[in-house]
Amino acid sequence: MNHDEFFHLMFFLSSGQVSNPSKGVYGAGAHSDYGLITLLATDDVVGLQICKDRNAQPQVWEYVAPVKGGFIVNLGDMLERWSNSIFRSTLHRVVLDGQERYSIAFFVEPSHDCVVECLPTCKSETNPPKFPPITCSAYLSQRYKDTHADLSTYSDGKA
Repeated sequence: MNHDEFFHLMFFLSSGQVSNPSKGVYGAGAHSDYGLITLLATDDVVGLQICKDRNAQPQVWEYVAPVKGGFIVNLGDMLERWSNSIFRSTLHRVVLDGQERYSIAFFVEPSHDCVVECLPTCKSETNPPKFPPITCSAYLSQRYKDTHADLSTYSDGKA
């Protein structure tokens, strides 16, 4: 990483909403963050759940207790790439119970031209790199493209 790291901040507020996991209704569905790390500040209302083993069937979800004055740190998919899966990204979701809840997410990424490739200390002859090198910009763009609908397919062709 160099001195021009990229970051963005998002605010989330949920008020009066109730999740229904049996019907697939969540405050935020299961996902892992694309980038390097996410710092999450929350109020004292629970809602964030993590799944420690994303491959387990069924998946086991547990609440993350908010810590007053503290931050929750989510490891992202880019860190998993960089560390050759030594550090795993955190699969998480939000389940709402109708209470007002806020959280502020600070997403930290390297500069867009930074090449994300297996760190030398995270590979060996018995553990070769699992992912090819890619720039941060290309990686994030591909992840957004893979997971977000192409809204132009809903356009009627009129400007």
